[in-house]
Amino acid sequence: MKIYTKTGDKGTTSLVGGTRIGKDDIRLESYGTVDELNSYMGLLYDSIDDDTLRSQIDTIQCTLFNLGSQLASLPSDIEKYHIPIIKEEDITMIENAIDSMQEKLPQLRLFVLPGGHKGNSIAHVCRSICRRSERRVISLQNSGGEGLELAVKYLNRLSDYLFTVARYISVKNNVEERTWKP
Repeated sequence: MKIYTKTGDKGTTSLVGGTRIGKDDIRLESYGTVDELNSYMGLLYDSIDDDTLRSQIDTIQCTLFNLGSQLASLPSDIEKYHIPIIKEEDITMIENAIDSMQEKLPQLRLFVLPGGHKGNSIAHVCRSICRRSERRVISLQNSGGEGLELAVKYLNRLSDYLFTVARYISVKNNVEERTWKP
C-alpha cells in the first residue's frame, strides 16, 4: 500500500465515514491541532525520565488519538464505526494525576514562565497547543459539531495537567521556577 493516495491534491480530505471536506474546514483544523499536540506530547515523553509521568503521557497520547478519531468522524458515524470517544473516566484520570503532583509542589505565589529545564519548556509548549486545540474544538462545537462537551472538558483539564507537569518537572529536577517580573 502506498502512503500517498493523491485524493487530497485538490484541497479536500475524507472523514472516517468517507465524507469529503475541505482541508481548511474547522473539523480538520480541530483534529489536526489535536494531532499536533499528540506529536509534542511524544517529545515531552522523550524528554523526561519519570516512569509515572511517562505512563500517564502514554495513556494521554492514546486518548488524544481517540479524540482525533472522534473529531474526524461525523456524529452519525461515531456509533456506526465504533469510534472511541472521550469519557468522564479520561478526565478523572487527569484530575487524579494533577492532585497527586500538586501534593508535591510548593504553593503557587507568582506567575511562572516556561523554562529552566527542557522538560518544563516542552510541557509549556504542549500546554499552549492544548489550549489552541480546545479553542478549535469549541469553534467546531459552535458551528454545529455535536457531542463535544466532554472533549472540551478533557482538553481544558489536560492543559491544567500540562501546567502542573511543567512545575513538577522543575521541582523534581531541583530547578528554580522562573517567575514573571512585571
